[in-house]
Amino acid sequence: MSASENEYLSLLKHLLERGDRKGDRTGTGTISSFGYQMRFDLNEGFPLLTTKRVSFKLIASELLWFIKGDTNIRYLLQHKNNIWNEWAFKKWVESEEYAGPDMTDFGLRAPRDEAFNALYQAEMESFKRRVLEDDGFAAKYGDLGNVYGKQWRRWETSRGETIDQLKNVIEEIKRNPDSRRLIVSSWSPEDVAPQRAALPPCHTLYQFYVADGKLSCQLYQRSGDTFLGIPFNIASYALLTHLVAKECGLAVGDFVHTIGDAHIYMNHLDQIAIQLEREPRPLPTLRLNPEARSVFDFDMDDLELIGYDPHPAIKAPVAV
Repeated sequence: MSASENEYLSLLKHLLERGDRKGDRTGTGTISSFGYQMRFDLNEGFPLLTTKRVSFKLIASELLWFIKGDTNIRYLLQHKNNIWNEWAFKKWVESEEYAGPDMTDFGLRAPRDEAFNALYQAEMESFKRRVLEDDGFAAKYGDLGNVYGKQWRRWETSRGETIDQLKNVIEEIKRNPDSRRLIVSSWSPEDVAPQRAALPPCHTLYQFYVADGKLSCQLYQRSGDTFLGIPFNIASYALLTHLVAKECGLAVGDFVHTIGDAHIYMNHLDQIAIQLEREPRPLPTLRLNPEARSVFDFDMDDLELIGYDPHPAIKAPVAV
């Protein structure tokens, strides 16, 4: 068993054995623990889970979306990435302009009958087409507000200026690698209000650290869906560390993942039991296009995952 995958599986076991039962925003219910940390040696392999298939393409296209400073799901849909659709769709069906079938039971938190599921899927497909084809509609209903891309690349100051946090921190790594201020923050108290962001940032702050010619990254995540979300977050920030290290002429070190409220949703327990029965396999390796020199130059074709041989995917509902 790889040490990296064991870190994640140990988190699942910790929550099952020692977690607290808690209510939550979605009404689903969770088993939760406060304050948990994992460490992944990025030289051991790329930390994409092997005990279930996790889509590297979804992770990579979402990260590139953040890096571009984009906040509109159109880019994601163009790359067949649907992981942010629910929040944009919710804004549409709750708007005064929406005149379609009643989506009162929109949330995925409760079982729904087949008729509603079919109706929901039809409305969602119609929504996605309009985002892709209608510029005005996409601008109004495809945009998620002040989510990660906006905060990373165009943080708004009290003076009405903007700060490109990601670009600035990369330049600081090159200029002063011993700095203790290599930080990018996504959390703004002003944006907790629903009208400012579709979902207040879960991964709130990350910090880089340089030692012995290696770049490490630590993420503080205020809240983490351990079965569905955390595997994405681990791989996403590992990929970000690789990209920044390449631009800065550094090797990769560790990714340290610190989670505030780490939780399992109650409707994921059966899936987790299946995953914990599986034996981890060797981790894949990541290959970056040597011609892409800047973090901001990378596209999907510049990223290649080699030797990924996971167990089958395990589906589970998203709590919205």
